[in-house]
Amino acid sequence: MSRQMPAFERPLWSAPSRVRAAFTQRAGGASLAPYDSLNLGDHVGDLASAVAQNRRRLREALSLPGEPLWLEQVHGIGVLDADRFDGRVAPRADAAVTRQCGRVLAVLVADCLPVLFATRDGGAIAVAHAGWRGLAAGVLEATIAALAAPEPPHAWLGPSIGARHFEVGEEVREAFVAQDAAAALAFAPNERGRWLCDLRALAGMRLAALGLKAIAADASCCYEQPRRFYSYRRDGATGRMAALIWLQE
Repeated sequence: MSRQMPAFERPLWSAPSRVRAAFTQRAGGASLAPYDSLNLGDHVGDLASAVAQNRRRLREALSLPGEPLWLEQVHGIGVLDADRFDGRVAPRADAAVTRQCGRVLAVLVADCLPVLFATRDGGAIAVAHAGWRGLAAGVLEATIAALAAPEPPHAWLGPSIGARHFEVGEEVREAFVAQDAAAALAFAPNERGRWLCDLRALAGMRLAALGLKAIAADASCCYEQPRRFYSYRRDGATGRMAALIWLQE
């Protein structure tokens, strides 16, 4: 019996042709429930052997030039210069940049917003993990600064939890509005006395403020599509998807 191939999508954006990218979905892996099936996170309680098999299947399906650089994500603003990484321990960071062909960058998500970047000339790329904490603290700004591009880069916003399902408290709204009053537009009150937060809109505002115009997005809500995506808010114990980007020779 033939096994199912790992499910993934290719971002639809205006990055140069030498920039390759993908975003995984949950089908086509070896993990059992509740991580079924293409779980790529090795920190969620899944069997290490299943995660290793899933990562191997992904490398084969995408014909990756190397093993992705898996980060130890901490919901911060640390940006790893992957070209200086010695490979000895998993780096603690929520974003990474590279200018080398064949180096695969990745972030893991299950509701948080994955963001890919590519410079206009295709000479550098980056990936960022933007949960609300990292987004409020400036992870996107830090990533773009690390790219050090003369012009605003291309950006792609991947699937994340949608505004109808991302309920937050007043402290989250205040963290954004205190920096930019316009951020209030990304929050709507609900009947529980809390706020529904549009993570993608907040990211778009911050990127636009940095001068980015080439911003593409996949508007899919992870929470609403359990057959395609993992969602921590929906399921609690669950797997992780990956946003990946690399430069082709």
